[in-house]
Amino acid sequence: MKNYIFIDEIQDIDGFEKALRSLKSSEKYDIYCTGSNSNLLSGELATYLSGRYIEIQVFGLSYREFLIFHKLENKQESLLKYIKYGGLPYLMHLELDDLIVYDYLKNVYNTILYKEVVSRYKIRNPAFLENLVEYLAENTGSIVSAKKISDFLKSQKINISPNIVLNYLSFLSNAFFIFKTVRSDIQGKKIFEINDKYYFEDIGLRHSVIGYKQVDINKVLENLVFLHLRVLGYKVFVGQLGNKEIDFVCEKQGEKIYIQVAYLITEQNKEREFGNLLSIKDNYPKFVISMDEFISNNKYKGIKHIHIRDFLSSDL
Repeated sequence: MKNYIFIDEIQDIDGFEKALRSLKSSEKYDIYCTGSNSNLLSGELATYLSGRYIEIQVFGLSYREFLIFHKLENKQESLLKYIKYGGLPYLMHLELDDLIVYDYLKNVYNTILYKEVVSRYKIRNPAFLENLVEYLAENTGSIVSAKKISDFLKSQKINISPNIVLNYLSFLSNAFFIFKTVRSDIQGKKIFEINDKYYFEDIGLRHSVIGYKQVDINKVLENLVFLHLRVLGYKVFVGQLGNKEIDFVCEKQGEKIYIQVAYLITEQNKEREFGNLLSIKDNYPKFVISMDEFISNNKYKGIKHIHIRDFLSSDL
C-alpha cells in the first residue's frame, strides 16, 4: 500500500532535506512538496535527492483557466478582467471589484516581499527594495540594467552599488515574483550579459504596486504574452537583430517562433512591427499580436496577425 505525504512551503522547515531523504529511503511514501523559492531544488536538497525527484513549476492561471475558474465566456469583457486582475486562483472567491481585488493583491504582495525576500535574505534596506519593485513595474518590458538603476539612484542622492541592485533583482526572481529575460543576438546566436528585461509572474500583483493604468497597456500585453509563452513551455529571449529589437524569440523542442506585441497596429507602426520580423531571414513562424478588434487580413507578407484574446486561448 502506497502512502502519500504532502508538505506545503517546505523551505520553512529546518533540516527538511534530511527528513525527505529518510522518508524516501524507506520506499513507503510518495512525497509531494511545494515551495515558493527557486533555490528549493539547489544546494543540499539536490544533493540528497539527486535523480529522485521531478520538478513542476506552477504558474498563475492562464487566460483559459481564468475563464473556467470565473465561469466567464471568451469575450472582450472577460479579457479586460484578466488584464486588470491577473491570474491568482483565489480571486475566484472574491467579487471582481477593484477595491476588493487590489486590497487582496496588495496583501499578497506584502507577504511575498517581506516573508520571501526581506526576511529570507535579511534585507537591511526594505525601502529600497520597494522602490526597486516600483521601478520594475513602471519599466515592465523595458531594458533594465543594474548600472542604469544605480546611476538613477545617485542622481537622487541615494548611493546603491550595481552589485547590490543585482542581488536584489535575483532575490525577487528567486521568490518567483519577477522573471528575468535575457537578450539574444539572432544572427550571432550569442547571449548578451547585460541589459535584461523583467516581467511579473502575475500582472495583478504588478498593478497592486503602481495601479492599473490604460496608458501602460502595451507593457501589460507584453507581460501577458510572455507569461503565456512560459506556460506553453517555451524558453523566451528578447531578440536583437542589428539595431532592431524583436520582442520575443521563443524556443521549444528544437523549434522556434518570433513574436512582436503591440496594442494597436496603425499606419505609423505597421512597418516597424512587421518589418522587424521580415528582417529575420529564416522560415520559422512569425507573429504580430495586438488588441485590434477587427483584423481584416490576418496575414501580412507571410506574418500572421493575431488578436491577443485568440493568442491567449491558443497552444500555438
